[in-house]
Amino acid sequence: MQTKKLVLLAVEGFSTRVVYNALSREFPVDKVIIENPVPRLKFLQRRAKKLGLIKVIGQIFFQAGIVPFLKKGSQGRVDEIKSRFDLDDSEIDPSRIIKVESVNSEQTADILKGLDPKLVVVNGTRIISKNILQCVSARFVNMHAGITPMYRGVHGGYWSLVEGKPETCGVTVHLVDPGIDTGNILGQALISPQEKDNFVTYPALQLAAGLPLMFRAVMNGLEDKVEVQPYPDGKSGLWSHPAAWEYLFYRLFKGVK
Repeated sequence: MQTKKLVLLAVEGFSTRVVYNALSREFPVDKVIIENPVPRLKFLQRRAKKLGLIKVIGQIFFQAGIVPFLKKGSQGRVDEIKSRFDLDDSEIDPSRIIKVESVNSEQTADILKGLDPKLVVVNGTRIISKNILQCVSARFVNMHAGITPMYRGVHGGYWSLVEGKPETCGVTVHLVDPGIDTGNILGQALISPQEKDNFVTYPALQLAAGLPLMFRAVMNGLEDKVEVQPYPDGKSGLWSHPAAWEYLFYRLFKGVK
């Protein structure tokens, strides 16, 4: 009888460690394939081509000049969320990790074919190519920090609050297809940020809300069950990082931190 293998395909970071440790309590995670980040210059060039140079400069100022201060001032709140929801971000066993240059490389395809997993959980990678999605028979499942299809891309919780729509501030677990967060929905949950929450703590709340959905999706996936939910009403939108001036404007005039 073939073992039902579970593989995590991810980037290095806090959320990947939390997802791995949470899943490994309930399921045997065979391997964790970690891709290298996109080279910074290449990433910025690609983004500038899509969004324009001025917007990208504003995003750089936000990431370099504002986010570090938010992180420093919010560490206590992040620790509180970790403790309350039992989010374990301890290091992953190195023997479980396989490093690859890109999630879309032939190396990744060969590794997946060799592992022949039943299910692949995705966390934080670049958009996965059709070639990788079709190189094995496994389903790919992702936890997205936003309610799709309205808040695809990044920072969906933040942007929903900016738009004055707390009823769409949450997290989605979905099947992965070649689009950007366009796969069939397996589960969605809302979060209720407090006054002490902000841009850097929303993702921790979304992670805590999304893990039970991911557990159910993994359990079903390993048993060849798929429980697809209908898309909620709302216009599909693709969101990016805020520019520094956007963040300051929304914080001052809308109270969204």
